[in-house]
Amino acid sequence: MDDTTAILIAALVGGLVAAAVRLPPLLGFLAGGFVLAALGVEAVPALGTAADLGVTVLLFGVGLKIDLRSLVNREVWVTAGAHLAGSTLLTAAVLGLLGLAGVALAADGGLETWLLIGFALSFSSTVYVVKVLEDRGATRSLSGRVAIGILVLQDLAAVVFLAVVEGKVPSPWAVLLLLLLPAVPLLRRLLDTLGHDELLPLFGVVLALVPGYALFDAVHVKGDLGALLLGVALAGQPRAAELAKSLFTVKDLLLVGFFISIGLAGLPTPGELLVAAILVALLPLQALGFFVLFRLTRLRRRTAVLTGTALTNYSEFGLIVVVAAPAGLLDPGWTTVIGTAVAGSFVLASLAGQQPERLTRALERLLPDPSLDRLHPEDRPLDLGDAQAVVLGMGRVGHAAYLRLSGEYGLRTLGLETSRDRVEELQATGVDVVEHDATDPELWSELELHHVGLVLLCMPLHHNNLATLERLRGRAFDGSIAVATQFDDDLAEALSSGASSGLQIYEGAGAELADRAVVQAGLVDSQALPDPDEHGE
Repeated sequence: MDDTTAILIAALVGGLVAAAVRLPPLLGFLAGGFVLAALGVEAVPALGTAADLGVTVLLFGVGLKIDLRSLVNREVWVTAGAHLAGSTLLTAAVLGLLGLAGVALAADGGLETWLLIGFALSFSSTVYVVKVLEDRGATRSLSGRVAIGILVLQDLAAVVFLAVVEGKVPSPWAVLLLLLLPAVPLLRRLLDTLGHDELLPLFGVVLALVPGYALFDAVHVKGDLGALLLGVALAGQPRAAELAKSLFTVKDLLLVGFFISIGLAGLPTPGELLVAAILVALLPLQALGFFVLFRLTRLRRRTAVLTGTALTNYSEFGLIVVVAAPAGLLDPGWTTVIGTAVAGSFVLASLAGQQPERLTRALERLLPDPSLDRLHPEDRPLDLGDAQAVVLGMGRVGHAAYLRLSGEYGLRTLGLETSRDRVEELQATGVDVVEHDATDPELWSELELHHVGLVLLCMPLHHNNLATLERLRGRAFDGSIAVATQFDDDLAEALSSGASSGLQIYEGAGAELADRAVVQAGLVDSQALPDPDEHGE
């Protein structure tokens, strides 16, 4: 069996095993890489290429979702700056103590080495964090926007650092990158002309790799940053979200190579493993630093926990630092130590992130929420007013349901949506919608629901709909709960979990299409159409 075949099989088996025990597949990919390293399998060139492409496409996709306004918010820039400085000093101090104790590697370096390693490990992994946010469906929530904003500022700090240590200042030709600005409107218009087939993801990949990565790299500017900035330039375009979604599968497949390659970096010696384990043990202190900073910027306990647990991990940027460091400053063994620490941080973060709500409850006494008037304006409790119906998730399905409930049936209806951009877009058309995270368990424990007779679950992720359904039933909500799903087995699961009614959206689309067609063709009178409730079960 050649190395390429072994890598493919290890990735699949590792992912399947992780999914079987309800862990993120990326942990299976990491484990597969470590097993391959132990068996003497070496990384093939194609693996590194796939990993690099995956990271570049990922950053382009992140850029498509970035709201630049979030970068100037205090909870972003204050937290990013203070945590980077505090984390660097903490790690350097611990390495200094290890050095004084004569522990391997740490003892061979001095203050400059310790500070450099501390800086390298002060960054969160963009790849891991965005993956977690996407799995939670939270990239556009307040928590997701804050996390992504911090990642962007960390990336900018990384660019400055690499320019200094490598002496790789941007080329004088870099000024020509400004010519991309007048090209942005053309790219936006071109995106509008594309269909919904394979041309859409191809367009995104080419933008990420050519004007994004290649042009920036050619003038000595970090290529990944170029992909990110080009995505930001297209953010807000009506089809930017669809473009990002079309890249989802391509990006996930390529990132398998990224996680496998970390595992294949090599197995540490006992001394290196000890240093890596101590570095991983520092992560709870880093998490505490995030929690404290988020609370100082007036975020709720739950928002602080969700954002902090997502960001508490080590970035693969640490490996880049080892390579870029001036000759003789760092022992080559630091490559294995940092690679092991990065992998270990992913494992620890994944385990901690499995039950963020449990951690939120555990911290209730230690981190009580401030008074209402001191909370962040976007993080205050929700008031449903006198709404008779509530729609959770105001995408196309939720929006259509809202219009039917409020327009045709005359119900006082309120929509909940996590995306601020979507909320502002709908509010401009007169829709009564507010920004809030419907998966927040504290939301349902505090809300007055006696006047609400109907809740529609239209969130895009099935597990979010299920979790909300369970919380509503746990509160003995006696109204009707309807759910929209993409798949038949999801609908069956929702109905068995207590949903009053449900609809598989493609089935519903077919029924609606038939209704419109027969009326348009004059085959039946519109009054003869079936009652909409007949499609509910």
